[in-house]
Amino acid sequence: MVMGQGPLLLVFMLGLGLTPPTLAQEDSRYKHFLTQHYDAKPKGRNDRYCESMMERRGLTTPCKDTNTFIHGNKGSIKAICGNKNGNPYGEALRLSKSPFQITTCRHVGGSPRPPCRYRATPGFRHIAVACENGLPVHFDESFFRP
Repeated sequence: MVMGQGPLLLVFMLGLGLTPPTLAQEDSRYKHFLTQHYDAKPKGRNDRYCESMMERRGLTTPCKDTNTFIHGNKGSIKAICGNKNGNPYGEALRLSKSPFQITTCRHVGGSPRPPCRYRATPGFRHIAVACENGLPVHFDESFFRP
């Protein structure tokens, strides 16, 4: 009887060992998305805001050309990945049904090395994201609908 349970226990343990890294990887891509693009309640949305946020979020070595911060709540952003707040867009993206308050930071200046200077452009628009397993993992900077 013990021998019959041995292979089953082995399969179960292997399954446990293989599942968490996959989930952790998905979670880390979502966390990376939040680090690069999410700021719930910005304090000012001017050039100083961009310079401070880009540095704090580790986007200045080298100076990232363009980055957009999405303001609001995480639930609304996650909902883009489903039908509640998103529609298919292109081949692999989802377009938000509702507009979001955003701040786009554009690098100004010649050198890609710090100190980085940024110009802030606040706005309110629909956003396009790529999703994996119901979570946003990429913000599409090229999408812009005035």
